[in-house]
Amino acid sequence: MATRRCRLTFIGTATVLLELGPFTVLTDPNFLHRGQRAYLGHGLYSKRRTEPARTIDQLPELDAIVLSHMHGDHWDRVAKRGLPHDLPVYTTPQAARALRRQHFTAAHPLPTWQDATLERDQHRLTVTATPGRHAVGLARHLLPPVMGSILDYTGPDGAVLRLYISGDTLFVDDLRAIPERFPDIDAAMLHLGGTTLPGGMVVTMDAGQGADLLDLVRPRLAVPVHNDDYGVFKSPLSAFLDETQRRGTRASVRVVAPGETIDLLD
Repeated sequence: MATRRCRLTFIGTATVLLELGPFTVLTDPNFLHRGQRAYLGHGLYSKRRTEPARTIDQLPELDAIVLSHMHGDHWDRVAKRGLPHDLPVYTTPQAARALRRQHFTAAHPLPTWQDATLERDQHRLTVTATPGRHAVGLARHLLPPVMGSILDYTGPDGAVLRLYISGDTLFVDDLRAIPERFPDIDAAMLHLGGTTLPGGMVVTMDAGQGADLLDLVRPRLAVPVHNDDYGVFKSPLSAFLDETQRRGTRASVRVVAPGETIDLLD
């Protein structure tokens, strides 16, 4: 049934187009081209190695954006220039303030565990902010706050899909509350890459941490994203696949190529 359709199209980095029943949601819009640089803050840039599978003008009409945080590989100058300024954006309070300064009038701040809901013709999509930590120790004050998110799609006949998006987080103890509050996760998008800044500070999950999170939330389907796209991504997708193979969880992992669409209900 078309109204129960739940599809994921991978565009690149952490940018994914989600079609959840009647709702169309974009995550972490990064539309820079190969060779262009994303600004990471504090004078740091990283050059993109890949092309996005779609441009903004090739997107369908959107209902919302879910944004992990305000970094140039998640919200870039192309997104700022090309996306509708009245489109709802669910994100961290800090990022929402920054978006409003950019005249995105429907930026909605979601503190951890707070939620927002879209409704249409007896269909409901609830976005709940989950914990995330871009760095630990004193370094956490140098990087923007991040959030993960749970997207619960419910149709007229009840629950259809629960999707977890990790956001740019390390594997930290705060994440252990996620499966306690949200059991039975159907699908997960895991932001990996082992992003490593000058001096060796790692600020996103590498292969081992990504496998730890997979062990924790145990989705039926896991889609790795945010890897192999920028020079600062030091932990390749192949390392995550090797680690999940070693742990016996590889069967739940689905690698989605840029431009590919998969059905999340299969």
